[in-house]
Amino acid sequence: MLMKSIAAGLAGTALLATVAFAQNPTATTDKAAPAATTTTATTTTTASGEWRASKMSGLKIYNDANENIGSINDLLMDKSGNVKIAVIGVGGFLGMGEHLVAVPYEKLKFVNEAVAYTGTGAKPAATTTTGAATGTEKTTTTTTTASSTSKWYPDHAVFNASKDELKNMPEFKYSE
Repeated sequence: MLMKSIAAGLAGTALLATVAFAQNPTATTDKAAPAATTTTATTTTTASGEWRASKMSGLKIYNDANENIGSINDLLMDKSGNVKIAVIGVGGFLGMGEHLVAVPYEKLKFVNEAVAYTGTGAKPAATTTTGAATGTEKTTTTTTTASSTSKWYPDHAVFNASKDELKNMPEFKYSE
């Protein structure tokens, strides 16, 4: 069985190689100038300031107190392409036991800057330690932010509700 597979592989390789050799251009002795070719200008479309929908899924949602209350699971749009509803996943762990709620898209406020560190909850963006290992290290905290024009998605969204209020909202179900 193994020999048949090897033989079939070698035969296929030989067939592909002959096709590749057949496509080599033949040398011409005619040194005439090539015919003038017309080139068409290609235009590129830029979407500066627009967000990629694929990057919106999983975007964290915070409330006004900078508490993480969930993340975007899906965006629902009307037939003309306007996003109308954001489906937010609340609670759960790794997608298990997650409560889905639908909120009007215009109620979300998208923010390009990182969430402000308040000293409780989340850790700062980066901690750098400088100095020798003598017990006299100097620790500084720095926050790095990317330019908002280079990203194709916001940093996070803000929705004015607590996690408990979202959990108490009616559960969203996709209709079949």
